[in-house]
Amino acid sequence: MTGLLIGAVFGAVFVFVNAHDPLNSTVALLLRVVAGLAAAVVLALWFTAARGRRDGGEAPRGAMFGRGYLVIVAAEAVLLFGGLRVLAALGVPEQANVAWVALVVGVHFVALAPIWKTWDIAVPGVVLTLLGVAGLVLAPTSDAAWVPFLSGVLSGIVLLAGAVAVSWRTVAARPSQLDSMS
Repeated sequence: MTGLLIGAVFGAVFVFVNAHDPLNSTVALLLRVVAGLAAAVVLALWFTAARGRRDGGEAPRGAMFGRGYLVIVAAEAVLLFGGLRVLAALGVPEQANVAWVALVVGVHFVALAPIWKTWDIAVPGVVLTLLGVAGLVLAPTSDAAWVPFLSGVLSGIVLLAGAVAVSWRTVAARPSQLDSMS
């Protein structure tokens, strides 16, 4: 659940930072409000799951943040910051930065799926990767102003939708305290 909370926070950040022109200001505000609500839902579900564990529910499984995770996050950091420097050196429009971030974050999810032995994160990982590639293709065109929406806002929506869906499914699958008393 902690990974889902992290994903929801980053999803909300993707939306908050990238919901701007050329989007209508009302649409941008609506997207930010929905993103904030979705992140709040995941936070509430995270607390619900944590309370269930404290009250005798199942213990968290294995070390999700072990060596494999650390290697992938280190590679992600190098690729993120190194790639942004390369894009700047090549004179690629600044809008491509969010596309690069979406691409790297997407690949990081795909790489984590077998390590965490959960394919729930592979699907949003593939979608983020594709949104990142699409943004990189769009960045050098006259439609570069749409890259933050394509690679940023839509990536945030994918992260938030995935985090809400999996969090909800995870909490709903846990036996309630009433079930365990009977």
